[in-house]
Amino acid sequence: MEFTCPRCRSTVEARFYGPCESCRNTLRETFRSEGRVVEVAEYEPKMNVTPNAVALKDD
Repeated sequence: MEFTCPRCRSTVEARFYGPCESCRNTLRETFRSEGRVVEVAEYEPKMNVTPNAVALKDD
C-alpha cells in the first residue's frame, strides 16, 4: 500500500498506515527511557469493622 508519511510527508510503501521506517527509528531514539524501581509502602488492610462487644466480653 502506498501512502504519504504523516510526519515527513514522503511517499512510502508499507503494509500499514503510519510513520515511515526512518521516522519510527527517530521516534524510538527520542523517547527511549530506562525502567526504574519504584518504592511502594507495604499494603495494610483497613479495619472497617469494629469488634463486637459480645465477642470481647470476658466470662
